[in-house]
Amino acid sequence: MQTLEAVIYWIPIVYLLMINLIAFVAMWWDKRKASKQEWRVAEATLHIIGFIGGTVGVFAGMYRFRHKTQKRSFQAIAVVGLIVSLIIYWLIGNLYI
Repeated sequence: MQTLEAVIYWIPIVYLLMINLIAFVAMWWDKRKASKQEWRVAEATLHIIGFIGGTVGVFAGMYRFRHKTQKRSFQAIAVVGLIVSLIIYWLIGNLYI
């Protein structure tokens, strides 16, 4: 029973790490496609990834790749996503602390 509890304990932490990695890669992919004038990742997709906990990855990718840093509408929605993500992080933190 001890190992099942350990697995359940790590699931939310692994989820947050993975969703932020996915968000970071999605920002890189969108920047890459934009520079090649190809079909890109939809902004709605980037926002959804942010709203389900990946906003840290979105912001990291935004500033690492200098992508969508001039688009104020994207940034405004990303900030709302950050607030939602912080609430998710807080809830998960309260479960484990």
